[in-house]
Amino acid sequence: MGERLPSKKSFVCSFVDCKAAFSKSWKLQAHLCNHTGLKPFSCNNCDKSFCTRSQLTRHELTHSGEKPHKCVVEGCSEAFVTNASLKNHTSKFHNQEKKYKCNHQGCEKDFNKRNQLSAHMFVHSKALPFHCKISGCTKEFPSHGKLKHHEKMHDGYPCEEEACIFKGNTWTEYLKHRKSHKVKLPCAQCKKQFSNAWFLNLHIRHVHSGEKRMFPCPREGCEKKFSRCFHLESHVLGVHEGLKAFTCAAAGCGKSFAMKESLWRHGIVHDPSKKLKKLGNQKEENKLAAKLAKTNLNE
Repeated sequence: MGERLPSKKSFVCSFVDCKAAFSKSWKLQAHLCNHTGLKPFSCNNCDKSFCTRSQLTRHELTHSGEKPHKCVVEGCSEAFVTNASLKNHTSKFHNQEKKYKCNHQGCEKDFNKRNQLSAHMFVHSKALPFHCKISGCTKEFPSHGKLKHHEKMHDGYPCEEEACIFKGNTWTEYLKHRKSHKVKLPCAQCKKQFSNAWFLNLHIRHVHSGEKRMFPCPREGCEKKFSRCFHLESHVLGVHEGLKAFTCAAAGCGKSFAMKESLWRHGIVHDPSKKLKKLGNQKEENKLAAKLAKTNLNE
């Protein structure tokens, strides 16, 4: 078999002092969430939001109850929402022989690891060996690791800002509090405030300069520009790399596309009834884009 060549990382993070680069535009968009905190893909069934459409699609399975990843081991009927959960199940229950068996009378449990057996044995003795030493706390734990995790709850997460006495009980509380210390950057033209320079520059470019953000093709000698990352990626894959892996299955058609979404859109040519569904999806995309733009401008 031939050696797999590394893909060219053409999509570079635009934040100052960040040198991250990616081979796919969606990976860059997901990475930008770390800087901006925005999660543009919202679930219609709950209040959760996600950085990428694939994360949202995977999450939506929890509402539908669909579990597409089924265990292939004979006699096992387990199914899972994600492939990672299936792999974990297979590794835990089918690929390993459990070596550590409980010798307590009447107990038939066995375990993959010695520390799992040790923790289990305290169920029979009713005495846990690791005690919290904080005054007034009587909790006990079967392992040293669980005790250490518990002790962090007592320590809390104090704010590092000078003269701030806040201490969060959890890391999430601490992160929420940290946002209160961030200095807002005002726009000199309309006085709107933004959480960082990236959002401020984006606001100035789109609102006050009238400039439309474009994504230039990174290939040398190509002067094409696109208004969407999707179109840029489709252009690079189809034109420069000649990769059109998605072929229309309709009889007599034979057209191929670089992106799966392009094939879906092309399907309307053969089945006009899909047009209404497409229009509905387009409205949802427009709503999402408007919501994202509004969030950027109100920061």
